[in-house]
Amino acid sequence: MTAKDLELRTIDAATARALVKRVHYSGKVVNNSQLHISAFYSGRLEGVMQFGPSLDKRKILGLVEDTPWNGMLELNRMAFTDALPRNSESRALAVAMRIIRKHAPHVQWVVTFADGCQCGDGTIYRAAGFHLVGIKKNNQIWQFPGGEVATILVATDTRRPQRGRLLASAGATFSRVTTTKGGHITETGGASMRQFIEAGAVPLPGFQLKYIYFLDPTARARLTVPILPFSAIDAAGARMYKGNRASEPTSVGTGDQPGKGGATPTRTLEDEAAP
Repeated sequence: MTAKDLELRTIDAATARALVKRVHYSGKVVNNSQLHISAFYSGRLEGVMQFGPSLDKRKILGLVEDTPWNGMLELNRMAFTDALPRNSESRALAVAMRIIRKHAPHVQWVVTFADGCQCGDGTIYRAAGFHLVGIKKNNQIWQFPGGEVATILVATDTRRPQRGRLLASAGATFSRVTTTKGGHITETGGASMRQFIEAGAVPLPGFQLKYIYFLDPTARARLTVPILPFSAIDAAGARMYKGNRASEPTSVGTGDQPGKGGATPTRTLEDEAAP
């Protein structure tokens, strides 16, 4: 059997989240995911792709001029097991794009991010026809004193239980005002990383890569940033495969992953929830 034998269909959020928590390297789900497309192989659920709005949607919408409020989606999570055959991830993505185009024709484009700090540089996105539109040195994903990895968004939002755990690992304490009244501010009166930095938190070395897929071909003409050649990944020193720095040039052909099965999963730069 090959990747062409995958069966793609939508599933419920609970089933999708359970697989993401079990398979995705972060062990975390994205709360605002709304569309869950599964990949079944030999009758077994072996993969899931979760789509939803970006948390900072106003900013992301600016990627493509004149995009309607409901005219884009973000691929929040992609998690596949090692039981899948070669090229399954790129095959599943290509089919998912056709599903969205058919059943949600108002969606003009899909954006996603590759975590070049912990995981991969987006090989499967390139294989599935996504365009590279951004390479940015990481300043969003941090390693905290207790060893946990989280985004700035999580660390500076006092409404999140995970932030409390990060503070505890950094030896910090909550003030009475913060815990009772300041649900949206930090102990210093603003969204600050100061306490974590002083305790030794550092951004993970590496890059974040942004990819876009045009469901509506006319949207490409309204893209507000340049499409980058895949060789730009090597030029930036941003190449990574399954959590390891890669020394060989990035494939600019199909981009399919070598070997059997597995996923090069990506970590969204938006909202997360602890497992």
